[in-house]
Amino acid sequence: MRSAKEIRRLNFVDVVARLCDGSQTKAADVLRYSTPSLVSRYASGAKDIGDSTARKVEEAFGLGRYWLDTDHAGQRSGESDAAAFTRPNEGGASIEPASAAYDIGGTRPMQGQVPLISWVQAGALAEVIDNFAPGDADIWHACPRRHGPHTFALRVRGVSMEPKFQDGDIIFVDPDVAAEHGRNVVVRFEDSKEATFKQLLIEGDHQYLRALNPDWPGPRLIEIDASATICGVVIGKFVEF
Repeated sequence: MRSAKEIRRLNFVDVVARLCDGSQTKAADVLRYSTPSLVSRYASGAKDIGDSTARKVEEAFGLGRYWLDTDHAGQRSGESDAAAFTRPNEGGASIEPASAAYDIGGTRPMQGQVPLISWVQAGALAEVIDNFAPGDADIWHACPRRHGPHTFALRVRGVSMEPKFQDGDIIFVDPDVAAEHGRNVVVRFEDSKEATFKQLLIEGDHQYLRALNPDWPGPRLIEIDASATICGVVIGKFVEF
């Protein structure tokens, strides 16, 4: 049986792996630490996660209270052993989170189910938001982050946003999040029935959409105007095996 300290550690590593793409720097930013060194110590077990830190982690990542204290090993996708959640770095001395995909629906208290819709439905977002009901989507996904009431999910198509977003990934899109410079957004052009997915760049009064894939054969930067509608901001993704 795992100790309470080990349960907290494994859950913390799981959170960093899933919600920060395995990046200790990202986790440090969320937790407002000046450097990722403390995150590394918590993940490796060099420093125990105390009660106040556990509550801070739960609040920062939108987890339920005492989620970090509950053993979720039997609910995780794949191995339940510690090796499934951590891996040694090249030097073999310290432990860092492994970036892995998990069954989102079974690993943590979710913030709510959101519908998986089509790109055509995303393009007609005004109608979707106001009239969508549980029976209007065959698939609903549990969103791992705090989100607005109009959040929806889309399945990524194509390779324009690789390597961060692969064909087939599920992205969660929140129309209530401000579309700021550098955010990944879903946009509909006036002359198209379907929406598209790109990174938003803002320079002064000009807005551009950029494909992340450096090998993308089409134009990587497209200027947009008032005729384009930003349907929402991508707040997370789910990778299916």
